[in-house]
Amino acid sequence: MTQINPAPLMKTPGAMPAPDCSSCPIRHRAVCAKCETDELHLLEGIKYYRSFEAGQTVIFSGDQMEFVGSVISGVATLTQTMEDGRRQMVGLLLPSDFVGRPGRAGSAYDVTATTDMVMCCFRKKPFEDLMHTTPHVAQRLLEMTLDELDAAREWMLVLGRKTAREKIASLLSIVARRSMVAGSQTAVESVSFDMPLTREAMADYLGLTLETVSRQVSALKKDGVIELPGKRRIAVPDIARLMEEAGDDSDGGFL
Repeated sequence: MTQINPAPLMKTPGAMPAPDCSSCPIRHRAVCAKCETDELHLLEGIKYYRSFEAGQTVIFSGDQMEFVGSVISGVATLTQTMEDGRRQMVGLLLPSDFVGRPGRAGSAYDVTATTDMVMCCFRKKPFEDLMHTTPHVAQRLLEMTLDELDAAREWMLVLGRKTAREKIASLLSIVARRSMVAGSQTAVESVSFDMPLTREAMADYLGLTLETVSRQVSALKKDGVIELPGKRRIAVPDIARLMEEAGDDSDGGFL
């Protein structure tokens, strides 16, 4: 393998020193999940951490991307803008999700942090070169891309066929199960998490009105499917029941 020169960590706005890969909280779920020790060493040479505040734009659609990377903590949205100015949220980026497309010069979407967010970034050109010499990176990125494609197809079902109640339950189920994975709580029956989206953003993402979202959230609370202990805090006493409300089966639906 060809050795890649280390990245200048502090020259990028918002950059911070990156900890060792072995202590990374998404180590076994991110693009580096299949890497051996020597491959991690190569990634160490081209990575840096960047922090973004809630509401800050990570990349604008059409802008040239100088980096790709994984979400370490926090949540971002993918948004597409039409020529007449109308905007549509088309996706969420949660911890371990990959940002950017190797081989593509610019971004197809606006990427915006909805919470304070930290990313593990890789300089784009060295990362593209490394994909050719490190099969485990390319293989894992392919797996993640195919998972993303499956999720997009499932989301077409959510938007096209599910009722408003099922749509809300589906979105809550996705965030709940991803928070369980992030916290290594895959065996628990209940979970609580901070919802990263406002109800307005939920309405935009699901193609519903704000009033419908509020009404359905209140109905799920009244029926005991969820609890609302705080402004953004959501508790799910029985994750299986939430999945049933979403129309998903017991093996997890889509992540």
